[in-house]
Amino acid sequence: MADTGTNAETVTLTIDGQDVTVEKGTTILQAAEAMGNRVPHYCYHPGLTAPAQCRLCLVEVEGAPKLQASCVTQASDGQVVHTQSEKALTQRKGVLEFYLANHPLDCPICDQSGECKLQDYVHAEGRKRGRSREPKRVFGRDDFGGDVLFYGDRCVMCTRCVRFMNEIEQNPLLTVVERGNRSVIDTFFDEGLETADFAGNVVDICPVGALVSKDFLHKARAWDLDHTPSICPNCSQGCNIDLHTRDNRVQRLKPRTNLDVNQHWMCDYGRHRYDWMNRGDRVEAPLTRAADESMTRASGWNEALEPLAGRLDELKGAEVRAVASPFASNEEMASLKALVDALGGGQIRYRSPRTDEEIPLPGFPTLVRRRDLAPNVKGAEILGLTRVGDDAAEGGLEDLDDFEGILLVVGDELADQPDDFGSSAGLFIYLGQYPSPATRTAHGILPISTHAEQEGTFTNHGGRVQRFWPGTHPPGAARPGWLVMAALRAHLTGSAVPAGAAEMFEEAARSVPEFQGLGYPHLGTRGAVINEPVKLPGT
Repeated sequence: MADTGTNAETVTLTIDGQDVTVEKGTTILQAAEAMGNRVPHYCYHPGLTAPAQCRLCLVEVEGAPKLQASCVTQASDGQVVHTQSEKALTQRKGVLEFYLANHPLDCPICDQSGECKLQDYVHAEGRKRGRSREPKRVFGRDDFGGDVLFYGDRCVMCTRCVRFMNEIEQNPLLTVVERGNRSVIDTFFDEGLETADFAGNVVDICPVGALVSKDFLHKARAWDLDHTPSICPNCSQGCNIDLHTRDNRVQRLKPRTNLDVNQHWMCDYGRHRYDWMNRGDRVEAPLTRAADESMTRASGWNEALEPLAGRLDELKGAEVRAVASPFASNEEMASLKALVDALGGGQIRYRSPRTDEEIPLPGFPTLVRRRDLAPNVKGAEILGLTRVGDDAAEGGLEDLDDFEGILLVVGDELADQPDDFGSSAGLFIYLGQYPSPATRTAHGILPISTHAEQEGTFTNHGGRVQRFWPGTHPPGAARPGWLVMAALRAHLTGSAVPAGAAEMFEEAARSVPEFQGLGYPHLGTRGAVINEPVKLPGT
């Protein structure tokens, strides 16, 4: 926690020979991390209380009679701290030896291997060989319910999981039973974690492999996974996450710290809904159908776009109706709006899946599993799209059955629509990721990428615009939806096709007051809140 402003009261101390100034109230451990010096620790977590029980973060403070727990000792002016002194290193080596006295050597089969703090600390500061001759304790494996398995043999009793359930989830389903070297984490009788909505976070914060995910069990090794910053697409909260990918597939979702949105956490609903990003039934090539043909045929992009753009030009002036998906990015919605405007304007509608209730995280109530189960409902609202349909993302398209103008559909799978949807349209173009019986009559089916395969932005429920990056490659000829629609618009108007998602966002910002002043460099990895446009009197 570095000093955040000139008005904040600060203290200056010396850590390992280097002066550091931090806000008053900052602990020594946090001060050391602010200067890039990470003190080994287990029980401390920035989102939880610090019980100072693991005894691994002890450091030497000049003038103190004994080593101090850096996770609870506040930094003070003039303090001189040594994290690498002989006393501190000897203490940590001894503590690590005690941890290894009972910890099983099952790194080759442990899911935490490669991202385990015990491995890291022992490799850096532990003994070369263990001295214990006693048999290790054996607790075995326990199913905690939900997605969580517990390996008691590996547990180092940091109690992060217990404190999370008590303090953050505020649903005390975990506790420590027995005492001394018999202590173990357990659930209360037959009541496990299956009733908790945020229990998956205990797996994230476990520093060893004691708590593991059933979904990820033995699926991949940590060092084989690529990590890509992204946004959870499963509700309008917009939790910051990392996509963990391997072999061009999303293997799991993990929360990424953003204190303004989701702190260090995410809900289990969002965590476990990623299989749709790996679906194999993708549209991989542009499919076109001439007016006198009943079947679509695969083609290249130029071969597909030129006749479609020609027909759009012929029908310019005809009524235009468009359907978008709230899973589309701001750039895709803005590109659709620009294409519709180039055709003379028309209504753009969207439908969003919803749930009956919102589920807040009691210990961090800013984080809520929102009613809208799509990431960009706010973006659609800002861009002027019209919401239709009921809470199940169905209905609202009945008037399109006999519509004879230009019909554009982007991202909506039309799962509730009949097979002859759009059959009366003068031109029906569908841009999507997955085939649907309702697109059978489309004159053009154009493959577009998911958010996991492209760069772009979502706007969360609170108006925070947040970036995501590509973690996988799109299949076949699939391209970002904003690029495909910009290419169609270029055929009509002669305008230049944006060179990237950043340029497309800047184009949108020129016509959308809320986005003005928000360039990609300003968004970073934590996003920025939209500008509230000023409404002048009489307007």
